[in-house]
Amino acid sequence: MKISYNWLKQFLQTDWDAVKTGELLTDLGLEVEGIETKESIKGSLQGIVVGEVLTCVQHPNADRLKVTTVDLGNGEPVQIVCGAPNVAAGQKVPVATIGTTLYDDKGEGFKIKKGKIRGEESHGMICAEDELGLGSGHDGIMILDETLTTGTPAAEVFNIEIDQIFEIGLTPNRSDAMSHFGVARDLRAGLMQQEINLELISPSVSDFHVDERTLRFDVEVENKEQAPRYCGITITDVTVKDSPEWIQNRLKAIGLTPKNNIVDITNYVLHELGQPLHAFDAQKIKGNKVLVKTLEEGTKFTTLDDVERELSSEDIMICDADSNPLCIAGVFGGSKSGVTENTTSIFLESAYFNPVSVRKTAKRHALNTDASFRFERGIDINMTEYALKRAALLIEEYAGGKMGSDISDFYPEKAEDYQVFLSYENAYRLIGQELPKETIKNILASLEIKINSETAGGLGLTIPFYRTDVQREADIIEEILRVYGYNNIEFSHKLNTSISFDSNKDSKIENVVANQLSALGFNETMANSLTKPHYATLSENINEEANVEMLNPLSNDLKVMRQSLLFSGLESVSYNINRKNNALKFYEFGKTYHKYNDKYQEDKHLTLFVTGNRTNDTWVQNNKQSDFFYLKGIITNILGRLGVDKLKTTPSKLDVFSEGITLSLGKMKLVEFGVVKRALLKEFGIKQEVLFADFNWDTILKITGNKNIKITDLAKFPAVKRDLALLLDTKTEFKELYNAAFQSEKKLLKEVDLFDVYEGENLPEGKKSYAVSFLLQDETKTLADKQIDKIMQKLQQTFEKNFNAVLR
Repeated sequence: MKISYNWLKQFLQTDWDAVKTGELLTDLGLEVEGIETKESIKGSLQGIVVGEVLTCVQHPNADRLKVTTVDLGNGEPVQIVCGAPNVAAGQKVPVATIGTTLYDDKGEGFKIKKGKIRGEESHGMICAEDELGLGSGHDGIMILDETLTTGTPAAEVFNIEIDQIFEIGLTPNRSDAMSHFGVARDLRAGLMQQEINLELISPSVSDFHVDERTLRFDVEVENKEQAPRYCGITITDVTVKDSPEWIQNRLKAIGLTPKNNIVDITNYVLHELGQPLHAFDAQKIKGNKVLVKTLEEGTKFTTLDDVERELSSEDIMICDADSNPLCIAGVFGGSKSGVTENTTSIFLESAYFNPVSVRKTAKRHALNTDASFRFERGIDINMTEYALKRAALLIEEYAGGKMGSDISDFYPEKAEDYQVFLSYENAYRLIGQELPKETIKNILASLEIKINSETAGGLGLTIPFYRTDVQREADIIEEILRVYGYNNIEFSHKLNTSISFDSNKDSKIENVVANQLSALGFNETMANSLTKPHYATLSENINEEANVEMLNPLSNDLKVMRQSLLFSGLESVSYNINRKNNALKFYEFGKTYHKYNDKYQEDKHLTLFVTGNRTNDTWVQNNKQSDFFYLKGIITNILGRLGVDKLKTTPSKLDVFSEGITLSLGKMKLVEFGVVKRALLKEFGIKQEVLFADFNWDTILKITGNKNIKITDLAKFPAVKRDLALLLDTKTEFKELYNAAFQSEKKLLKEVDLFDVYEGENLPEGKKSYAVSFLLQDETKTLADKQIDKIMQKLQQTFEKNFNAVLR
């Protein structure tokens, strides 16, 4: 369950930092499994400033581009190339300056860099709404209020909210804490033990009143055991539109997608107070009557997800006067009765449904919703009418609605609170320590448990109905203990326990991979961490200034600590080849060492080296040369063995490779591998091809030890794969093709992969052959053949124009 700290502070005005609050919540039994910082706009518009377009002229080399001069408020106007059709001189616009990171709709960032576009320099980017995360518009750039001061940070112009989100592992018995109000109520009790007395602020509904009685729905409940309480009210003259920004920010913070003001308000109140609500389009309820009943076995009903379901005779249903089903009570709404943009009046429902019945229905139909989650565990029956008023007032304020009827409240038998007697003696015995009686009373009061009577031996108590988990004396004692604090209970000086030792978890993972590689014919090596200083000059990716130098080196060859495992590995490869051992497969677990601003850093790596034949000649098969794709298969198997999949493939930026690939998980680089450049091999006297892979082992351990699993829906529409065999200059690299492909087709192209490289006979001198695959997919529809052919023709033309490629 996600709880927003900003939202929590609406009920308790505390200035505690999130970490400290999380620790207290955990002590109270609401275990905080993690705290995440959430921004209403990712990146908080850092690096975005208000700019003024001074000049705007046509790009000399492109019909659809403009060359602008933009004042950023620092006295030095910059030139920016812009492709928006609505850019013009005199406008105030948001500008992403050099070094700013923008985020796409998937949350992946890209940095704004100085560059040239069709020969004209561009020092930034004038942004559209969707590029800033401020909307979905992409018809042109965003034009700001002309009164804004040039150079003002965009974060000061727009309402950016930064929140701390608690991920609480809520146990099933704590139904009272299934809302922000419930968590605040528990937190208040814990703070009182810290001698911090705060008022619990609940939203006021004192302004609730009926405007006009123009639309009334009678409520009839068939079985009071299934629906002990059912409240409803009609609200007329509503306007369905987007919710106010503050409600959207609250919902987004806890992972909900805003839909419209009516639906968002019902979701807001659900997570605020823990009371599920449902809004029906009043015009779709026939007969001005709402029936809560069961229907015949096998009755067809189409839910909001457009799935037709067969109802059970035990499912509680909300129906109209003709017994037409409108909603599965407490679980899921119907497709024909929901609120749409054309809705002008609604019937708002707030009820208490039988927890057992709701759970059976939810399981039967494989539906798990926020509403069913709460109904199954038992909500507060006394919150029903209050939550209805709270939502109705919000709808009145943000949807322009008017109360069209009095509240219909079916509540034939008022729920009784639980009565329990607490014995002091039993409390002391179970706690293991005698607590002061006043402390016990204060804790009970902070938990809204009323003391009806007091004797020398104990207390007569009334437990609120919403505390479904507190019905026995032992439950009361547990409540006292968790609020008092388990850590505050004294232990005897003698403590007997059994201690067991487990081997290091990281070592277990390392052994798993080592065994796998050894089974594949690899030999483990262990090179010296001390190496030659001049190795840092062999790659531009290595900074000489980051060398960790020895104060008293044994020799010049052992003067610095290595920044890469590549060179010491190539030494081993060279040593073996010089002794006629040409078929090699090595792996090494080792560290690299770096010095950054007088601080030292160690990074652990796993490296692989493959060269020569894969196997020896046999009478069954000839030997096969180890190649790029052989190494790729080994790497994929290793990551698969560790449960890492759905990797992103991009060209490697390491200059030690003639052909290289990077495999990433999100933004985390896991491994870079490829063919080592011949010029680098020459430094070690190696004449045969060497394949090298470098795993960031610290990252591997991090994601395998504490792996976050992200679940997404499968694509509804099929992907299409097409291949091109291209004849190219040997100097052309795969990453150039990769970048050009995505520049040519940004929307439908999902993956570009190199699956074959050939250099040799029957090819012109200075040429090589690439076999490249392209994965195309439209997430909204099935691609047509004409559309696919058009994209492939466009890609082919791009390669022909930029790289003189010839289709084989």
